[in-house]
Amino acid sequence: TMNAFGLTQIGLILLCTTTISSLQCNHLHLQQQKVVKNSLQLLDKMGKKFPQQCLREKMSFRFPEQVLKPRQKETVKVAIEEIFQHIFDIFSKNLTLAAWDEKALEQFQNGLYRQIEQLEACVIKKQTHYFRSKEPSRLKLRKYFQKVDCFLQDKQHNMCSWEISRAEMRRCLQLIDKVMRKL
Repeated sequence: TMNAFGLTQIGLILLCTTTISSLQCNHLHLQQQKVVKNSLQLLDKMGKKFPQQCLREKMSFRFPEQVLKPRQKETVKVAIEEIFQHIFDIFSKNLTLAAWDEKALEQFQNGLYRQIEQLEACVIKKQTHYFRSKEPSRLKLRKYFQKVDCFLQDKQHNMCSWEISRAEMRRCLQLIDKVMRKL
């Protein structure tokens, strides 16, 4: 009887976790919205106003907006997930010269990371075809974030290059925010 009881408990635990994860998947949109809002606030909190001396180094990265305009809502959610991943990657290395509030930066990273972790399961289940790397919008996204990354590297991750990238990621998240309100 002990064995059957143990199995029942395991069964219940499994049932609960799948229910929880499917609930999370159903509220994917709301969670993403919250993360975008929090991330925007934290980006502002991380640094002060854009430094005047960095204006001459400004760069146009041209975010591929068409990535956020597919017909299917699901595909948009996956693209947003992908963007979170890229932003997380950029803001996870060589930050020594970025003159930012450590705590805000950490919260920013953690928020993105938790979101990526939590939602990868939902997204992968539904969107395996999107993850075939030939997907043109994925390539466009990758190119865009590569441009940001190369810019940071070219400038040896100096303070201005980080400020310019922070402003760019802010624009990127504002765009996502706008798209999500319409979804």
